[in-house]
Amino acid sequence: VPFKLVPSIKNYYSLVTTGELDRELVSDYNITITATDEGSPPLSSSKTVHLSVADVNDNPPVFEEQVYSAHVKENNKPGSSVCTVAATDPDWRQNGTVVYSLLPSDVSGAPVSSFVSINGDTGVIHAVRSFDYEQFKSFKVLVLARDNGSPPLSSNVTVSVFISDENDNSPQILYPSPEGNSFMTEMVPKAAQSGSLVSKVIAVDADSGQNAWLSYHIVKATDPGLFTIGEHSGEIRTQRDISESDSTKQNLIVSVKDNGQPSLSATCA
Repeated sequence: VPFKLVPSIKNYYSLVTTGELDRELVSDYNITITATDEGSPPLSSSKTVHLSVADVNDNPPVFEEQVYSAHVKENNKPGSSVCTVAATDPDWRQNGTVVYSLLPSDVSGAPVSSFVSINGDTGVIHAVRSFDYEQFKSFKVLVLARDNGSPPLSSNVTVSVFISDENDNSPQILYPSPEGNSFMTEMVPKAAQSGSLVSKVIAVDADSGQNAWLSYHIVKATDPGLFTIGEHSGEIRTQRDISESDSTKQNLIVSVKDNGQPSLSATCA
């Protein structure tokens, strides 16, 4: 044990420590002191001293993880849980009570507090607003864990929040121009042969991954066998040679679909 007896005055001794005490390692000691005379035979008596080590705030909170990652689908409901952080403090009572808060920072020019909040007691991080993958794909949150000691000790951790894409954007047709109500007119030579390029539908999708994979389909045509469209290129070509008997006016309606579940689409004529 880290104690010894040191003579003070005649027949009096002081019980002193021989090293530092750490309450988090050993919080209580039972020290037995025996006094023995020098008679023959020697006689003795003993006394046990119970010693409790008082706590000082010498340990900061420690997070269970060095970094945290959270994945949230866009269009989430405000108030939904994002993730939970947890920190422990081996100190006693208020010295070991942990309170959580967000450190000030910005996300796309706005304060982080306008995106998420944290429960000071539980460490649960909640979304304050609905996230939009097309506006930002990820952001970081700095969380502070502070104990209630005097003076308080603290530590912080970074939470990386990743927004998952949902198929919430329909394909946008760039050509023919939306200003023209998705209607285009193309001139095709009467002598056009099979495979001739007639036009091309161009579209984009603001979503990501398979939600943005586009396919092109002719859904209605004056002559269904005259034209074909590249499923992935959007190129409209003649499927056979144009003959004199073919109508001089051919109408096509093209659908552009994404690969989301469920898929979204747009059409042009």
